[in-house]
Amino acid sequence: MRRKRKRVVRIGGIKIGGNHPVAVQSMTTTDTRDITATLRQIRRLRKAGCEIVRLAVPDRQAAVSLGEIKKRTSLPVVADIHFDYRLALESLKAGVDKLRINPGNIGATWKVKEVVKAAADREVPIRIGANSGSLPKDLLKKYKHATAEALVEATFRQVELLDSLNFNAIVLSLKSSSVPVTIEAYRLISRKTDYPLHLGITEAGPLLTGSVRSAVGLGALLVEGIGDTLRVSLTGDPVEEVKVGFEILKSLDLRQKGPILISCPICGRCEINLERLVRRVEKKIAKIETPLKIAVMGCVVNGPGEAREADVGIAAGKGVGLLFRKGRVVRKLKEAELESALLQEIHKMTMN
Repeated sequence: MRRKRKRVVRIGGIKIGGNHPVAVQSMTTTDTRDITATLRQIRRLRKAGCEIVRLAVPDRQAAVSLGEIKKRTSLPVVADIHFDYRLALESLKAGVDKLRINPGNIGATWKVKEVVKAAADREVPIRIGANSGSLPKDLLKKYKHATAEALVEATFRQVELLDSLNFNAIVLSLKSSSVPVTIEAYRLISRKTDYPLHLGITEAGPLLTGSVRSAVGLGALLVEGIGDTLRVSLTGDPVEEVKVGFEILKSLDLRQKGPILISCPICGRCEINLERLVRRVEKKIAKIETPLKIAVMGCVVNGPGEAREADVGIAAGKGVGLLFRKGRVVRKLKEAELESALLQEIHKMTMN
């Protein structure tokens, strides 16, 4: 699929926009003032593949803590600022790679100017945008609800302010908890600007429902070529946000990171304990970084065809199964041998 070309913005060592890959980011859930705990979580996020990490900055102590955190991680760090422009200035002094601000709640225009000037001096980009939960009152009155048009208008107010200050290292986001509203808002703004877009369904929910809602919303946009970076907002461990984000991108062939495991739904034709086998294989391949399509099939109807199309796979029948590699049958195996034979083949294909 063809990505819609957006201008390039650099966030630390990561570039978004242009032809650069869609970047996956997350946000820490720790107290930023607790440097040790925050760094521990950032290390876990990085291990999962996170490419940009955002940290809440509720007060000056948190802003100051960013300096030590920056020294001890190579991940680009984004400071999330609300209400107090001085926290943005302090965060910039600490060396953050990007600011996320809402100019509408920073206060007087001169305060926004101070932040923008400091960011420009340090060549630090700013992410601005709108959220359905915090739209200006006049727009809620005008549109009656948090509509896609309201989100776009609110965002362009901020864009116009930063444009008037000759600042264009900008990333935009327009988030709603409504999937249809989010999709329409990004479609509208994508036609009107070439600023890179950060995708997300805000307050998506817990792991299962949040993952589904995010996959539907972000997937619909990504398949249209819209989006340059994303965050899957889940209630819980942010490491899961990164995992789900990459799975969405992998499912659309937009990123190749680690294996893709396909397995059939269990039906009355399945004559092995497929669920247990899939769980065991999934756990064993969790740390593999090599892009690889792995099929674990438990049916003689679709199983052989799917396993043949994968890089490596097994298709099981009653008590026996076939091991496939690159479309060819490697050998016939007893059911008890399938797991170890598959894992051995995967190991051979991922050895450096």
